[in-house]
Amino acid sequence: MTGPSGIDPVLGTAPAEPLPPTTPAAGSTAAGGAPGSGDDRSLGQIVGDLTQDLTTLVKQELELARTELKEEAAKAGKGAGMLGGAGVAGLLTLILASFALSYLLDNWMPVELAFLITTLLWAAVAAVLAARGRTELKKANPQLPETQQTLKEDAAWARAQKN
Repeated sequence: MTGPSGIDPVLGTAPAEPLPPTTPAAGSTAAGGAPGSGDDRSLGQIVGDLTQDLTTLVKQELELARTELKEEAAKAGKGAGMLGGAGVAGLLTLILASFALSYLLDNWMPVELAFLITTLLWAAVAAVLAARGRTELKKANPQLPETQQTLKEDAAWARAQKN
């Protein structure tokens, strides 16, 4: 309801123009898009559209996975580089600590004997680490039994579906 000047007394504005009637867009369904109420595509066209949409979806998912994998690989590369640098720094620390120990022992014995004792100390550490590493490698099972079992189950399922 409007006042004498055509302005709505409640809102203080002119009434909105009525919207023109709309017609359905090409390819849309009638009656508000209810399924089966005017879609004139054949079953083959519907299946083709569905296949195309599914293909597009799979391609987009693969592209997303590829992008995420690149980002994660870059992060892992940076971390590996930092660990490599830490390893080099640790090695230099061990070398300098070995020299310091040898020169400390030199105060009580000849320098040759001090360096020999330091060398034997590191040889013992290396032997213990090698023995532990060998034991751990023997415990490892590179055959991946769970993966082999699931692959066998998948192959059996696929053969059953084929028959």
